[in-house]
Amino acid sequence: MGESSNVHEKSQAFYGPNLGYIIELYEQYLEDPSSVDEETRRYFDEFGAPETSTPTEVPVSGPSFDLEKVVSATRLINDIRAFGHKAADIYPLKDHPREQELFELSRYDLTEEDLKQIPARLLSDDAPKPNASALELFRHLLDVYTGTVAIELRHLDDMEEKKWIRRQVEQGALQQTFSKEEKIELFKRLAETELFESFLHKTYVGQKRFSIEGLDAMVPLLDAMVGGLISSGSEHINIGMAHRGRLNVLAHVLGKPYEMIFAEFQHAPNKELIPSEGSIGINFGWSGDVKYHLGLDRKVVEQQKEVRLNLANNPSHLEFVGSVVEGYTRAAQDDRSEKGSAVQHDDLAASILIHGDAAFPGQGIVAETLNMTNLTGYRTGGTVHVIANNTIGFTTDPNDSRSTRYASDIAKGYEIPVFHVNADDPEACVAVAKLISEYRAKFHKDILVDLIGYRRYGHNEMDEPMNTNPVLYKAIKGHQSVRHVYAARLEEEGVMTKDEKAQIEQKIEQALKAARDLVPSEEEDADIVLPDAVHKGFPKVDTSVEREFLTQLNEELLNWPEGFGVFHKLQKVLDRRRDAFSEGGKIDWGHAETLAFASILSDGTPVRLSGQDSERGTFAQRNIMLNDVESGKKFSPLHELSTAKASFSVYNSPLSEGSVLGFEYGYNVFAQDTLVLWEAQYGDFANSAQVMFDQFISAGRAKWGQKSGLVMLLPHGYEGQGPEHSSARMERYLTLAGEKNWTVANLSSAAQYFHILRRQAEMLGKEEIRPMIIMTPKSLLRHPLATSPVEAFTEESFKPIVEQPGLGENTEKVERLVFCTGKMAIDLAEAVGKSEESLDFLHIVRVEEIYPFPVREIRDVISRYPNAREIVWVQEEPKNMGAWTYIEPRLEAVTTNRLDVRYIGRRRRSSPAEGNPTAHKQEQARIIREALSRDVVSSGAGTSTYQKDRK
Repeated sequence: MGESSNVHEKSQAFYGPNLGYIIELYEQYLEDPSSVDEETRRYFDEFGAPETSTPTEVPVSGPSFDLEKVVSATRLINDIRAFGHKAADIYPLKDHPREQELFELSRYDLTEEDLKQIPARLLSDDAPKPNASALELFRHLLDVYTGTVAIELRHLDDMEEKKWIRRQVEQGALQQTFSKEEKIELFKRLAETELFESFLHKTYVGQKRFSIEGLDAMVPLLDAMVGGLISSGSEHINIGMAHRGRLNVLAHVLGKPYEMIFAEFQHAPNKELIPSEGSIGINFGWSGDVKYHLGLDRKVVEQQKEVRLNLANNPSHLEFVGSVVEGYTRAAQDDRSEKGSAVQHDDLAASILIHGDAAFPGQGIVAETLNMTNLTGYRTGGTVHVIANNTIGFTTDPNDSRSTRYASDIAKGYEIPVFHVNADDPEACVAVAKLISEYRAKFHKDILVDLIGYRRYGHNEMDEPMNTNPVLYKAIKGHQSVRHVYAARLEEEGVMTKDEKAQIEQKIEQALKAARDLVPSEEEDADIVLPDAVHKGFPKVDTSVEREFLTQLNEELLNWPEGFGVFHKLQKVLDRRRDAFSEGGKIDWGHAETLAFASILSDGTPVRLSGQDSERGTFAQRNIMLNDVESGKKFSPLHELSTAKASFSVYNSPLSEGSVLGFEYGYNVFAQDTLVLWEAQYGDFANSAQVMFDQFISAGRAKWGQKSGLVMLLPHGYEGQGPEHSSARMERYLTLAGEKNWTVANLSSAAQYFHILRRQAEMLGKEEIRPMIIMTPKSLLRHPLATSPVEAFTEESFKPIVEQPGLGENTEKVERLVFCTGKMAIDLAEAVGKSEESLDFLHIVRVEEIYPFPVREIRDVISRYPNAREIVWVQEEPKNMGAWTYIEPRLEAVTTNRLDVRYIGRRRRSSPAEGNPTAHKQEQARIIREALSRDVVSSGAGTSTYQKDRK
């Protein structure tokens, strides 16, 4: 700014738009000194506000002006821009006071005559016309900022964004002129929207549909938004929304035929009603879902190119679908065809997320998802957010459901521009949609439209809202729909007559009735039948890799660019991986994983891995992304493999589980050719993402026909680290297991991990594919007994069960069969190796793939031991947790009551593990001692200990 010791001289240095700018900076400084740059902060610290107490003449190529009046006028103009939303006409029911007194001239010590004397160009670079006065500018900005669209930009730090939006709106972007034809088409859209709801209301009395009525303008808003995104290059547009208005969006934005929707109301067959040209893709799960949760995939030809529109399936967990849709979009943007990280192209795809006004601030998943908007691994080049704001949540008023003025306020923390729009002004809605599409194309950042309307009926059409919200619903009952409001406006403008309106509505009603007549009268077959491929499960897959090729991969993984400095301690660890291929060498867990990824990339399958600390690995076991000790530059050998035919991407995620897991699930559903893995820092962290497991990953195929091969890595194992870092809650995933919906595995060797990852990659894109949950190890990552020789990778494939070497060889002597899984198997193996007593009375079998349960393999083992008297399940988790409750009836079924089935482990508990490491060691030692002791062999047969021991 330059140096000066005279405050008065300083003030004279600024006038016109520069003065407006410096005042705005000063207001920012008062709120938060750190929000302005250091030089500006020093200026305000020394001189304070621009001097305005003494009238000062400012020459502006002609007469002089009173600086105090100019400063006051500047402050007025800036306040209209910043706070005009408080006085805006954005509530259709007129049930919120407009603070119009904020901009009374007397509050600024100004009169209209004062403003007439000041040229508008002193106050704004975007005056309405060349020779306008400040009075004309004042009236123009009031019209712009306090009309049916309100804008909040004050929270944006990027001045370029702020100036661009202001310039657009002040130059008329929100006050577009619509042609007669465009207005009539807009009315038709509103009529289709409302009459569709009316038809459903009359035809299917009492059935839930979660009507759009009160927010009807959302349909033309989405139409314009989709058109704008296509114009800017989007070939994929993915939409996420809850159930409110969903049927209308399906019918009118995505073009789902009316007759298909009517068939769902009548429970009639609708597969034959899918258009024959194949433009609409609908996947049917075998158990299905209610009609207002279903999605749709549609290909359309717009602006001379084929575009894919997708409305994501969504359960009643409202906002959780947002992160899934973001995953769809990133998958559509990423080019995974070449080695290295996937290359993102923002313009190829876009997301539109439609939120509820109570859910947007109320559900934490929204903030989690917003936090990903500018993160390298998760950004999607700008998401368009729409709040379907009916000013009520279920039966809850805003003052009971949020602590902020607007439902949209949490978006401000992520510097997202906010437009509040009156849903009774459809032309304004369309204008806003076009503007935000341009913003997204220019800045590739998120933007939000708060579409404010009301809800015509209760939460669903069977509710009586007068019981709980009588004042609000009295106002709604007396308020005309936007169709009538806009029709009256067009009639007044001479654009449309009453007869023309009636003709348009009659045609729509006839189309609805004709569609209804196409629906079969009989009910559909309600039998639930799994597809053959799902029922049969995975076929046997050869996942071995030739030794010569595996050796080549290993050598390349240990090469990095000349001059790249790896931390010396880490380099020693990595160098040891060369020795693993020498005679007698062993491969540990992290090494096996890297080799699996390398071989999968060489087969042409892209890999994407994300999670908290996934580049290094929570336990420093992976180190798949290296950091130069001098420059900090990153390098991954997997990006430079000579044999790689696809991309490899690894990202350290934000400290969120729900949104990141949802994102990765969506990514994989869209990019089914890609091996996508999500890793929890500790297995119990998955607790925060339970909705994703329950509603999407476990049941998405059955409900929606939505295939996924997502891999979830959940660290699990009891090492005395307390309740939170021991159990990944395996029991939860086994409780949800059914219909071969996913794989649940708890592995005991590096080679098994290698093979199961390769098997999953091999199954991608096939009908048999299913998600996979792996209870990954902690202490076993480097345990000698969990390592594997090279031959296990080159000569073997995945085994659902693994038998303990050295035991069970004398089949006549075996009386006890011990079954276990994961770390418990290694603890037992370690004890077996140290035992000095004969253990020929027992055999140990590791169940590596717990679900689907390996019935045939376990039956074959049992059949080899004619003198066995009991089966013992040994686990580290408490009895009411882990696999026991799931495994006990299955073991009973396999033995056909020939053997006693018994449990050894921790008793039933409320907490997953001991907090005291000494207590943990004592319990673990007891469990192993009992499992290997001949003294506790059962004397009975065919009796379950579940009834004996209910502790």
